[in-house]
Amino acid sequence: MSINRRDFLFLRSEGRSTVLSCESLFMRFIDAQNDGTVDALFANLARDLAQVKAVRLTGRSWLARPDLRTRVDEAIDGFQRRGGRIEYD
Repeated sequence: MSINRRDFLFLRSEGRSTVLSCESLFMRFIDAQNDGTVDALFANLARDLAQVKAVRLTGRSWLARPDLRTRVDEAIDGFQRRGGRIEYD
């Protein structure tokens, strides 16, 4: 049985805070575009973000594509509106 890379959480938990690798997110985004599951990818991200209080974004240069950046900004904005805190590397 093969496991799809997107089946793994791309949030690495550190207690109540989490690390979100933009490089990993970029790779999953490309895969999701190829198989038409971009909406599911970001629904999963929103679900994961709802479970933590703080997120540290790493590798933000991986968000250079406008279509990816827009979706990530929407997810982060929603997270912050719910009281979440963002830290940048």
